[in-house]
Amino acid sequence: MTYEPHQCPIRFGLGVFGDRWSLLIVRDMLLRGHTRFQDFLDADEGISTNILTDRLRQLETQQVISRHKDPSDGRQVIYQLTDKGRDLLPVLLAIFVWAEKHDPETRVPPALVDTIKTDLAATDKDTLAAVQQSIREA
Repeated sequence: MTYEPHQCPIRFGLGVFGDRWSLLIVRDMLLRGHTRFQDFLDADEGISTNILTDRLRQLETQQVISRHKDPSDGRQVIYQLTDKGRDLLPVLLAIFVWAEKHDPETRVPPALVDTIKTDLAATDKDTLAAVQQSIREA
């Protein structure tokens, strides 16, 4: 089999979520329940409105998120993760473990790191709930 750069999985992944903001948006949707533009602005990450608008559009174009009018207020937009977006949970969990090992400022409860290491692909409700709880306590 001949190596073709355009077939590289790392290249593909970086093309979808390889900028400074995209995975943070996915993180906030998946782990913090953010669904509205203002939610992301209020996340204290320091993202500007024009960058947020651009990243949300890119994630929508890549089919990582979908965009819908709020049924209770048609002027508002709700963002939701698609299956493709939810499939990024193991990527985020791997980053949790890697950062906990290599970044002294990262705070991940040891029990959570052990859970993630035991089953990196765990996407069940208990694992997700444990991650969400650790974020709330941080």
